[in-house]
Amino acid sequence: MVDVYWRIGTHGDQPSLRRQVSTRGDWSPHEAGSITPARRAGLHDGYSYLDHMADVAKAAEASGFVGGLLPSFPFTDDPFAATASLVRETRTFRFMVAYQPGFLDPVHAARLSASLQRASDGRLVYNVITGGGGPQQLWWGDTVGHDDRYARTAEFLDALKGSWSTTPYDLAGRFFDVQGAHLPPELAAQPVPEIYFSGSSAAAIATAGRHADYYLSWLEPFSALEQKFAQVREESERRGTRPRFALRIEILARPTEREAWAEIERGWANVDPAALDFEAQGDSVGAARARGFVTHPVRGPRDLEVEPQVWAGFHLLRGGPAFGLVGSYDQVAARLDQLVELGADAFILAAVPHLEEAYRVGSEVLPRVSFTRTNSITGREPSRPAAWPATPSAPSTTVRSAS
Repeated sequence: MVDVYWRIGTHGDQPSLRRQVSTRGDWSPHEAGSITPARRAGLHDGYSYLDHMADVAKAAEASGFVGGLLPSFPFTDDPFAATASLVRETRTFRFMVAYQPGFLDPVHAARLSASLQRASDGRLVYNVITGGGGPQQLWWGDTVGHDDRYARTAEFLDALKGSWSTTPYDLAGRFFDVQGAHLPPELAAQPVPEIYFSGSSAAAIATAGRHADYYLSWLEPFSALEQKFAQVREESERRGTRPRFALRIEILARPTEREAWAEIERGWANVDPAALDFEAQGDSVGAARARGFVTHPVRGPRDLEVEPQVWAGFHLLRGGPAFGLVGSYDQVAARLDQLVELGADAFILAAVPHLEEAYRVGSEVLPRVSFTRTNSITGREPSRPAAWPATPSAPSTTVRSAS
């Protein structure tokens, strides 16, 4: 039983090679500074990016995905706020909100989340991220060190879970001091969201073993993933827990392998050669691991194919993780099957443009996998789309948008 999520961009979407700025919604990180209210109204006729996110969510729901990840970065909309609007646009679709616990009070987060659970009939999911340091961490005003951030996350989740009750809860912690925290009965009765937990360091794995329902990793070479999963299992067993495993994967799938790599080649033409240095901008262990799998020098896109269909260059075409799958529909489906055999219990798949690719991957890749897709909450298999819509043209991958 495998849950398959889609990504819903919270930051703008560029739909083609020929347009490097957003034509869907009211802003993107590459043009936000130049947009005035008058220009926004003239270009988009009142169609906001929230409208586009709703279209993507409905397309993903119709295409058989159980839910969607809403990323959170300094240049994105707030995923909690977006979810509050999007839950009314869908029926069973689940919303995986990415957030860093250090910037919310845990009791407020419990009340906010329980309210969203009540409004959505239990469709909120957490993607707990602890931050990779560097400029983005400083944007939040956060100077806490790497391992201490994970200690803070663990304490935050202790406080959130402890206050999710009608019984008063106290915690005199290192980072949070909570006294008498509790929720009203109608909110305390809501389910605590499933927790997808990210992080590759020893501190992250220890916290995952304590709190994660799903340990979430970027894609890596399969042997490295197998070792990482073994570490998490070992840590979890010491604590008496058994987390499941999830993978965040970029996808570029086309009818043939040749067509898929042709898309990569088109995107490669826009890559800044300076970006090939793969320099670190923070203290993320996961990002450092990704760099370690690349053999230099990198002269062309196929130099970043670390094993068949596993490509480490997606971050050069758009922001986000480096690793993803490139190949024919059959090849990508086969690799997803192999990841399930390796231990994956859930996937968060992503491709741009988000709308067209939700239909493409949902109708061309997911029907080819052999594992059973289901919703871990309802236990039912999602509906399958009848066919890939004929109207959208084949999208390109050379856009730059954040994960």
